[in-house]
Amino acid sequence: MYRLGDWKTERHGPAQTDYSRKGFDSMLTRTLVAARTRLVRITTELSNQIRGLMKTFGLIVPAGKGSTFETNVRSLLVDQDGLAAIVLPMLEAWRSLRIRAAELGRQLLAGARQSQACRILMSIPGVGAITATSFATAIEDPDNFKRSRSVGAWLGLTTRRYQSGEVDYDGHISRRGDRHVRGLLFEAATVILTRSSAESSLRRWGLKLRERVGFKRAAVAVARKLAVIMHAMLKTGTFFDRSVGAAA
Repeated sequence: MYRLGDWKTERHGPAQTDYSRKGFDSMLTRTLVAARTRLVRITTELSNQIRGLMKTFGLIVPAGKGSTFETNVRSLLVDQDGLAAIVLPMLEAWRSLRIRAAELGRQLLAGARQSQACRILMSIPGVGAITATSFATAIEDPDNFKRSRSVGAWLGLTTRRYQSGEVDYDGHISRRGDRHVRGLLFEAATVILTRSSAESSLRRWGLKLRERVGFKRAAVAVARKLAVIMHAMLKTGTFFDRSVGAAA
């Protein structure tokens, strides 16, 4: 027969352990995302430095990324022994960092495919593994927010409401909250408004808004709407419904 104190120990002990484990896993995943992001940024900075150095000597590296960039640099350094001795070590460092970033990217993608939360979020056109993982780990527990609309403000996509007839939009970035997740949501919104071919209520809403207020404001509004929708999806465990996306 349990006493009240024993019941509390039995009930709350495992719950605290589970919560601690969940928090640790989220922190580990955030570290993985941050590490990959940093390596990608370093490779970009290094490639820009290589382009700049070669341009000083009148060697213009054609546009191209990845292996195309490496091939272009090496071809321009033929018969440029003095410059090659300086640039090639930088190119090797760039290549090594790019390989390591790709390895971390594969880890991230594998984890996203095993996560139910990430699979739910990736059902939204324009939301990939990095955005889904970053958002899910930033939120941790959907119940941390009583209202989905609060997530947008928490991420720095604060409400500045303008209403005139049928015009009703939010458009402002406070630069508070999680900068990385906010940037990813803005990128996802940009994809939805420009490159995505998947029609949805959210996309149509964003395109109409772009006609009224311009691209940047519309992208911010769609990013904020995405935050609201993604939190609601995590809370209900439902996949993206293209017919009701903008009404969330």
